[in-house]
Amino acid sequence: MKSFKSNPWVLPQPVLIIGTFDKNGYPNAMNAAWGGQWDMHEIIISLASHATTDNLAANPEFTVSFATAQTLVAADYVGIESGRKTPDKIARTRWTVEKAPNVNAPVFKDFPMTLECRVKQKIDESDSGYYLVAEIVNVLCDEKYLADDGKPDVEKMGLITYDPVHHTYIQLGKTVGKAFSDGKQLK
Repeated sequence: MKSFKSNPWVLPQPVLIIGTFDKNGYPNAMNAAWGGQWDMHEIIISLASHATTDNLAANPEFTVSFATAQTLVAADYVGIESGRKTPDKIARTRWTVEKAPNVNAPVFKDFPMTLECRVKQKIDESDSGYYLVAEIVNVLCDEKYLADDGKPDVEKMGLITYDPVHHTYIQLGKTVGKAFSDGKQLK
């Protein structure tokens, strides 16, 4: 096996779009790759100092959407363009925006699924950023992405993952097994 120095190569990495309102109620979004499930009803996201962290200081509510192959270009754009320098960056994405029903944050309707979240804790907060632990208040899913059982169908969504090794995006594929079941073959 080839050895590499320590790298942030936990795979796959979700492409998370964090939505906030600024102090004037204008929507902002950023692309965050370093995040995931923290507990049954909580997520954690590593955030450097951004317009998003400025917004969260004033309003501790936000949304998290999952980027898709269809939203890739605009999702990448909100990750490379600062809301501090370009306050109208959401207009450039041409995303359809509405207020979330349960938190004071924007929902970008172009994404198949969105988490409505509320800040619970900021860990190791400094001028350079922090780890954000948030409660998942509600999950919204566009009905065209529901499975026959009425729950979100991840396979239909065309979700992408970030490849930190080659700095690319990869579209997730098909279902290949059944969790908490297939392993029973080895009992």
